[in-house]
Amino acid sequence: MPLVNTKEMFRKAYEGGYAIGAFNVNNMEMIQGIVEAGKEENAPLILQVSSGARKYANPRYLKKLVEAAVEDSGLPICLHLDHGDTYELCVSAIEDGFTSVMIDASHHTFAENIKITSQVVKYAHDRGVVVEAELGRLAGVEDDVNVSDANACYTDPDQVEEFVSKTGVDSLAIAIGTSHGAFKFKGDARLRFDILEEVAKRLPKFPIVLHGASSVLPEYVQIIQANGGSMPGAKGVPEDMLRKAASMAVCKINIDSDLRMAFTAAVRKHFNENPAHFDPRQYLAPAREMIKQCVKHKLVNVLGCNGKA
Repeated sequence: MPLVNTKEMFRKAYEGGYAIGAFNVNNMEMIQGIVEAGKEENAPLILQVSSGARKYANPRYLKKLVEAAVEDSGLPICLHLDHGDTYELCVSAIEDGFTSVMIDASHHTFAENIKITSQVVKYAHDRGVVVEAELGRLAGVEDDVNVSDANACYTDPDQVEEFVSKTGVDSLAIAIGTSHGAFKFKGDARLRFDILEEVAKRLPKFPIVLHGASSVLPEYVQIIQANGGSMPGAKGVPEDMLRKAASMAVCKINIDSDLRMAFTAAVRKHFNENPAHFDPRQYLAPAREMIKQCVKHKLVNVLGCNGKA
């Protein structure tokens, strides 16, 4: 079974009132943990690679690992470029065999965003690859994405129809109050569901994407801090809010920080309890298992895509 793009995934998700998990991957253990969870829950998966992950692991290595995951699991799996910020980066990912790319030109003017996105869409569609774009800007820091609170802005529903019609993009990431990283809110979490509802009204049956949607699960924060780590004030998006978004127009929810925290929590705990261990397999195995349990929880309780492969 080859890698797939997201067209059929998103059609089913929209009609079924659930979302597909887009999980960021950086190494073999993360891919194995995510895919093992997908196998056990019979769920479709999007494995996404940021520009930082490309630099860290080499996209060719990651692609071969994802292809092995497809062969091993038989699941529908999409390999997606997360936050490609230039036309050239998107082209490079497509040439590397990615089946979906995100062009994030949201830091440009509206007109320039349309121009760059349109160029990527033309190149990608000619090769059977789908494209995600972004309108609005999320605050926060994650890999090469760094947007201050002052420069963040909500998506303007009045722009979405023009943007989609002029670019031909396949899905749209919008800003409704989520943010990148593990420190998303200083006060109570708030998402602008009114913006999501208005966008869905303007773009009927069109797949919407949420970035910055990790929940920063308290159990991981607790394990990290109990084993020498420091994450004061870490706070994410409540899972009931994400489930509500998934029941609406949101077909793809990005999850990265929760995976990083699960991995780190397991490694820190292992070293604290086993100070004599030095074999990487000894601490990477529990990290892989923690990733698996995290993803199983997300597939069932947040995304609702279990049993949908």
